[in-house]
Parts: sequence; C-alpha cells; structure tokens
Amino acid sequence: MINITQTFCIPENEIEERFILASGPGGQNVNKVATAVQLRFNIHASTTLPAEAKHRLHSLAQNQITQAGVLIIESREHRSQIRNREMVRSKFAQLIRKALKRPEQRHKTKPTKTSQERRLNNKKRHGKKKQLRQKPPQDDKT
Repeated sequence: MINITQTFCIPENEIEERFILASGPGGQNVNKVATAVQLRFNIHASTTLPAEAKHRLHSLAQNQITQAGVLIIESREHRSQIRNREMVRSKFAQLIRKALKRPEQRHKTKPTKTSQERRLNNKKRHGKKKQLRQKPPQDDKT
C-alpha cells in the first residue's frame, strides 16, 4: 500500500515498477546494474481512484500518460535503486494528492468605486498626454 493521505492509499497490485538501465554518473556500475525505476499506473483500471480525480490526473500529467491511459513516472537521479524507488513513489504520491484536491471555485467580484475612478483618471491623463503631442491646428486665413 502506498499512503497518499491519512485516509487514502493505493494498493500495490495497481502499481507496476520496472527497473531499467540508467545513464549518467556511476561509472561501470551504470552499465551493469538497472538502477533507474519506472513506475506504471493504469488510471482507467484503477478501482480506488475516484472518477473526478482520474480526470484531474489526466489534465495534470498529460505528458506522462500513454494513449492506453497508463501513467509513467521515472526516476534516475540517484545511483542506488532503493533511493530511485523511494523518489518515484514520492513523485507518484504527490501527483495523486494534487489530483484528489478539488480546485476552489472562483467567486466573481466587482471592482471598487475608487479603483474604477483611478482607472478613469489614468485614462484621462493618458489621453491628455497624447493630445499634447499633436501638432496645433493650422489657420488657413492668409
């Protein structure tokens, strides 16, 4: 079980972890040991994740989801497999936490009377500035 919040967790059987060869620092160890971790989570097949959270997860991580609806998270930052596994699980938990949280509704507000007056005064001042830049009218009475 991966604990996401105090009341919500995802069972291990819904998650698949693969260990793959990583590039980067580590010398010969990189060529021999599969230290990078790839976590796969099938969003559509998940029974624990609510439908609302599934939709939010799609919009949050659209670049990490395949066409089949599988979320893929990788970690290859550390040299050890254990630390990469912990890192990928924490990334996954953080992403699910964001998906579970409902976005707050925006309440429409009216601008205050002083802000409206300030805006109009700024517009008048700007218009006067532009008017002063114009050439004076020519008198054709000669």
